[in-house]
Amino acid sequence: MSYTVGQVAGFAGVTVRTLHHYDRTGLLAPSERSAGGYRLYGETDLARLQQILFYRELGFALDEIAEILSDPQANAPDLLRARRRTLREQIDRLERLVEVADRAMEVQETGVRLTPRERFEVFGEITFDLSYATEAEIKWADSAGHQEAMARAAAHSQEDWACLMGEAAAWRERLLAAFDAHEPADGQQARALADEHRRHIGRWFTDCPPAMHLRIADDFVTDARAFALVVPPSQQRPGLARYLWEAVRANADVRADADALAEAGGGGGGGRSGRGHGDAEGKAKAEGETHGGVRCEC
Repeated sequence: MSYTVGQVAGFAGVTVRTLHHYDRTGLLAPSERSAGGYRLYGETDLARLQQILFYRELGFALDEIAEILSDPQANAPDLLRARRRTLREQIDRLERLVEVADRAMEVQETGVRLTPRERFEVFGEITFDLSYATEAEIKWADSAGHQEAMARAAAHSQEDWACLMGEAAAWRERLLAAFDAHEPADGQQARALADEHRRHIGRWFTDCPPAMHLRIADDFVTDARAFALVVPPSQQRPGLARYLWEAVRANADVRADADALAEAGGGGGGGRSGRGHGDAEGKAKAEGETHGGVRCEC
């Protein structure tokens, strides 16, 4: 039995235009023609269309479907396994998005509520990009450090946030001053600022070893949304994100060298790494007493 284009479109749930496109590309050419030259589809054509629609539902591109149908035994299993992996990754991502949405609703229901004016007074120009926060939540969902940081952030009071942001603003002023003064990114002052930022994260969110701090700083040079959480756009300068990243890297290198010397039984302070570590530690202790330049009684 044969069927017209309109009949096939009706019971297959596709448009006539789609069937014409399949015909033009050679993916599904009707095997028969009527006396008037109209397309007619036979049982074999319908079976092929069913296969095409099956693979389309799984997300395969038309050229991939054509490849599968041209040699099903050779190509289908590998392509289906690859598609399954992709679908599983998409499912995992969607499940994490559901968790993010659930967590966001919990924060809205139980978190500290701020009026727009209070929010501006606390955060100023620092804004939290929802898309970046969601991506970070998905990226670090399995990280114990991230989970601790989110839990501690949720527990902060309005006073805590005001203290935290004041501390960050004072640190930012010193960072901008060092950058504008062309202090070298791997110099003592820039390294001390980088270490101060690292300890700021540890005080307010989660323990931040140098290696972890460097991973955080990687986002500063690759994602403007991440750097905007540290320096608002109105205060940014060309090259500032890279400058901070280089300072974080230099600080991580110095601390790693110092740790290696300590493990080896050294510690005489000789060499660049030993001096840098000692200088940074001395400044760190002094700054730690005032939480980065702002004395907080939080």
